[in-house]
Amino acid sequence: MTNDRDTARDNAPRDASSASERSRSALASALAELGLAIDREAIQIERPADTAHGDLSSNVALIAAKQLKRDPRELAAEIAARVKTDADFVDRVEVAGPGFINFAFSRKYIAEQVKEIVRLGASYGDGDLGRGRKVQVEFVSANPTGPLVIVSARAAAIGAALVKILRKAGYDVQAEYYVNDAGSQVAKLGLSLLARFRQRLGEDVPFPEEGYPGEYLVEIAREIPEDDGRAWLALPQDTAVTAFGQAALEKIMHMIQSDLELFGVRYDNFFRESGLYADNEIWRTLDLLKERGVVYGEDGAQWFRSAELGDEKDRVLVRSDGSPTYFLADAAYHLNKLRRGFTQAIDLWGPDHHGHIKRMQSVSRVLGAPADWPEVLIVQWVRLVEEGKVVSMSKRGGEFVTLRDLVEDVGADAAKFFFLMRKTSAHLDFNLTLARKESDENPVYYVQYAHARISSVVAYAREQGVDFPADTSCVELLTEAEEIELMRKLVIFPELIRGAALTREPHFLTAYAQQLAAEFHRFYHVCRIVSSNRRLSEARLLLAEATRVVLAESLRVLGVSAPEKM
Repeated sequence: MTNDRDTARDNAPRDASSASERSRSALASALAELGLAIDREAIQIERPADTAHGDLSSNVALIAAKQLKRDPRELAAEIAARVKTDADFVDRVEVAGPGFINFAFSRKYIAEQVKEIVRLGASYGDGDLGRGRKVQVEFVSANPTGPLVIVSARAAAIGAALVKILRKAGYDVQAEYYVNDAGSQVAKLGLSLLARFRQRLGEDVPFPEEGYPGEYLVEIAREIPEDDGRAWLALPQDTAVTAFGQAALEKIMHMIQSDLELFGVRYDNFFRESGLYADNEIWRTLDLLKERGVVYGEDGAQWFRSAELGDEKDRVLVRSDGSPTYFLADAAYHLNKLRRGFTQAIDLWGPDHHGHIKRMQSVSRVLGAPADWPEVLIVQWVRLVEEGKVVSMSKRGGEFVTLRDLVEDVGADAAKFFFLMRKTSAHLDFNLTLARKESDENPVYYVQYAHARISSVVAYAREQGVDFPADTSCVELLTEAEEIELMRKLVIFPELIRGAALTREPHFLTAYAQQLAAEFHRFYHVCRIVSSNRRLSEARLLLAEATRVVLAESLRVLGVSAPEKM
């Protein structure tokens, strides 16, 4: 199911003249003037570590100096001296540190951007980085053998945010969940539910040693109509196990989809592994690998020559009993993705799958994918911490903590924001005590409160007869330090979207949202928005509204609500 807001913005205007693009063009011209042949698209533009040095920065001199064996700071000075920019865009271009070239926006530029933000609304920051390229983000994809747990919840938050960020950056993105509904885990699931159903009937039967012991299967066993269950028990053992396995699978997938809906995470497609078997894609993929000379037989099994392609050892494709491995199924699934026309397949995997990356990249290349076509992001572990201690808060028998447990405890907004506050590859300690607080100490509450406060200010201003003016030239009246800093923080939003899309890191936006909220609160406490000076009141109201727009859009791409009242 596609988010209507995301679909609607497909026709929104893309800003091809963003600050980073203007800076990149100026640097490219300066480099050309010096006779340096550097691909324009390879020129990196980012936020400087110390914003006192400027608003945007480039390391192009550092990279070029290494190739030319030049002193990077001297080369940076030569490039900076030749940078030609509109005085209405930047005040100064300076060299900092070992050779960074920094751009400082002019006050006129940031004032004009305030008008643009109010004019464009939610489409401010939409970019053309993706140029409509078709990208798939596959995330969560937890085995349908139980409810979603905390690591899956973090993957859901990251994947959903990444989909929205990439769409805003101009990519054509599909969100997909891969349902592992084939293989040995479904048989184990069937055996487990069969045992629970027999126990429900009062039979004294042992539970399978390799079964799934969660309380959720006891609940599912209770929901099976007794006549249906007894009919399945009368079938031959293998058929009975399959029947119970399918019943459990459908119930658990319904549970997973329901929990994801509760979390506010939606997918465009649920792709079932069983479809690869039904359409014979598993064996056609094996045949294709054989044609390309990367399969050999040994000890009755069939192996992929992955060691020759960078993996630590060769991998089994088909076991000696003739059954395909998960690796072959994954290869067939990625070939299916490739044939669906995705120019990039981004997979979010758990930390226990790190060793699968090289083999999947190798087999994808053999199947015809470009280098690094399957891009794998590892979502690291999560610990729940309360009052400084690692805790469990399970309501399902004490064996694990579920996504639903967490949402019911702290709410979907807090859960998502907290999951997104650190790099995807970093371990996360989730502070339950802080996430439950409804105060400025809670970062998501702090950001949402800034949005609600602005909504309240706009309503109050209208009651006092002050509204957004038709003549927006009044923004030139914004000269206080707090006004300038707030404007500077607003206009880097498009660069943050671009950076988050390039690095696949939503955590940049949680940090930005908190910083923007802090700048607004400072502005609010120092600069009275509605005063006896009507034109100044209108200017400050425009600035407040621009802040609201950017806060709302920052929260939207993070999957967090932007309340008008709190």
